[in-house]
Amino acid sequence: MEKMIIYPQENNSIALVMPTGELPLEDVAQKDVPAGVPYLIIDPTTDLPENFDFFEAWEADFSNPDGYGIGCDAWFAAHPITEKN
Repeated sequence: MEKMIIYPQENNSIALVMPTGELPLEDVAQKDVPAGVPYLIIDPTTDLPENFDFFEAWEADFSNPDGYGIGCDAWFAAHPITEKN
């Protein structure tokens, strides 16, 4: 399984982003993680709990993040889509 992205949410739970492979992982993290929010890139085979029953109780240490999101609007502004003719 490919790498995934996690980040803390305002309600103290952890969001899990599963990239589709259409964009590089770092682009997905910057785009899909809200602006200024730290994120971690994880290996789901080793870094996720086996028990998904208590998803809201997951914890992670974001004190040394892999980066910070810039949010969708800023990402698209920096990566304009051009139409192909």
